[in-house]
Amino acid sequence: MTEFVNEHIATNLYFDNNFNIQAVKLLPGEYFVTKEDMLLVTVLGSCVAACIRDRKNGIGGMNHFMLPDSGSSDTNSPMNPSARYGVYAMEILINHLLKMGAHRANLEAKVFGGGNVISGLTQANVGQRNAEFVLQFLNTEGIPIIAKDLIDIYPRKVYFFPKTSKVLVKKLRDQHNGTIKMREKDYSRRLNKSTSNNKSNVVELFS
Repeated sequence: MTEFVNEHIATNLYFDNNFNIQAVKLLPGEYFVTKEDMLLVTVLGSCVAACIRDRKNGIGGMNHFMLPDSGSSDTNSPMNPSARYGVYAMEILINHLLKMGAHRANLEAKVFGGGNVISGLTQANVGQRNAEFVLQFLNTEGIPIIAKDLIDIYPRKVYFFPKTSKVLVKKLRDQHNGTIKMREKDYSRRLNKSTSNNKSNVVELFS
């Protein structure tokens, strides 16, 4: 069992007036699990978010990870476990769902993100790698993927209602989101540094 030393539970709680519901916004490296009727929101560039829920009791959660793994071969290092990386983000999310009362046999997933939103990251295939990772991970774990919206060239804003399984995805086609671009460029710098050192089943789209 992985020991999580860098867990990051989303703390940006607010009331969403558009949907008239309590909500939480997830940033990169965060996750959130709830059994309440809430809205989970995040914005994705090359990152991926997995929305997983127990289809029978409505306990659900979301994560937001930046890269498939840390790129380190030392998987026992206490510095590696972090929800910024897919393998830990997925394990953290699933473990906390089970702790809250979800049953593994009832879990289902919807996955989003992996966009190539910055030209400099296209060669590194960050979005593609994140998308391939989450699909493979869920397949290995035997958790069915009932909806997905991956790759593409646009950032996405994802709204997940765990209680009902409803997901809304907004493609940010015309929005110049400086935060996303800065984040993506930071990924690119860290990837270059790492390379040099290491050699319901429907997703509703709206605009």
